[in-house]
Amino acid sequence: MSERLLLHEYGPSGNCYKVRLTAAHLGIPLERREYDIQKGETRTPEFLANVNSNGRIPVLQVGDRFIPESNAACFFLADGSDLVPADRFERADMLRWMFFEQYSHEPNIATIRFWLRFVGLDALSGHQREQIGLKRKAGNDALALMDEHLAKHDWFVGDSISLADICLFAYTHVADEADFDLELYPHIIAWMERIMLLPRHVPLDA
Repeated sequence: MSERLLLHEYGPSGNCYKVRLTAAHLGIPLERREYDIQKGETRTPEFLANVNSNGRIPVLQVGDRFIPESNAACFFLADGSDLVPADRFERADMLRWMFFEQYSHEPNIATIRFWLRFVGLDALSGHQREQIGLKRKAGNDALALMDEHLAKHDWFVGDSISLADICLFAYTHVADEADFDLELYPHIIAWMERIMLLPRHVPLDA
C-alpha cells in the first residue's frame, strides 16, 4: 500500500491489537499513535473533530481518510489477501464470525476484562457490578459455541487462518484476565496455540 497507514490506538485494547495483528500477518507496516482512554484523550475536541467524532479507537488512518471500527480496519488491510476467503460462501461465513465477535463475544469478555483489570472492581458503579454476572454467562456461552465449532475445524472458516480467527483471537487469548476459565475449552486452547505458532504472529504487547 502506497498511502501512509497510521493506527490511532490504545495499546492494551484487543480491538486495537486485532488491527496490528492483521497487519503483521500481511507484512504491512503501520505507524502507531497512542491515546490513554482512561485520561479521556479520545474525547478531546481535537480528536473528535479530526479523528473520530464517535470518540473511540482504534481508527485506521489511510492518508487523509479514516476508518473507525476495528473489524472494518482489519478488512481494509486484508482485502484481496489470503486472510479473506476467495469463495463467496466462505467470505460470508467469515463475516458471520466477525459479527458474532462484535455482538456476542467482545461486549462481554472485553468489557469484564476492562472493568476488572483497568478500572478495578471497587471503582465500578452498582449497575456495572450487577452486569458482571450476566456478561460472564454470555461470554461463556460465546466461548462454548466457539469450542464446539473448533472441535470439528482447525479454523473458523475454510482450511487456513482468516480474519475471523484474528478478530476472535484478540480478546479470547486474554479472557483469563477477565477470570474466564479457558481450561474449560480445550479446542479453543489448541486453536490459540496454532495461531501463536504462525511465523508472523505478534503478541499483544509488541
